[in-house]
Amino acid sequence: MLLQLGVIFVFLAIGELIVWLTGVKLPSSIIGMLMLTLALQLKWVKLRHVENVSNFLVRNLGFFFIPPGVALMLHLDLIKAQLVPIVVASAVSTVVVIIVTGWIHQLVRKYQHGIHQ
Repeated sequence: MLLQLGVIFVFLAIGELIVWLTGVKLPSSIIGMLMLTLALQLKWVKLRHVENVSNFLVRNLGFFFIPPGVALMLHLDLIKAQLVPIVVASAVSTVVVIIVTGWIHQLVRKYQHGIHQ
């Protein structure tokens, strides 16, 4: 388990290094997980090197939401005061995500269709 956790932390550290070197405005954890996904796809890292720890983390994902949930409860008055902007931003961002996801899906399908001809 420690080796598997170490593999995940190495990719997190790579993400941190990329953010530090480039100043890119993406969370280092996202960059690290994208790098891990790429390494898994390219078979540089075998699934068995991260599978048990990954399954454990996914099974216990709910525990990671407890601290943000407590923080939300502590700042409920601030949320009430800004409820309309929060709801509008959530609705607009949801629509944008759906549109962008659909657009990317169409591009990928066209690309895959072109490869298989």
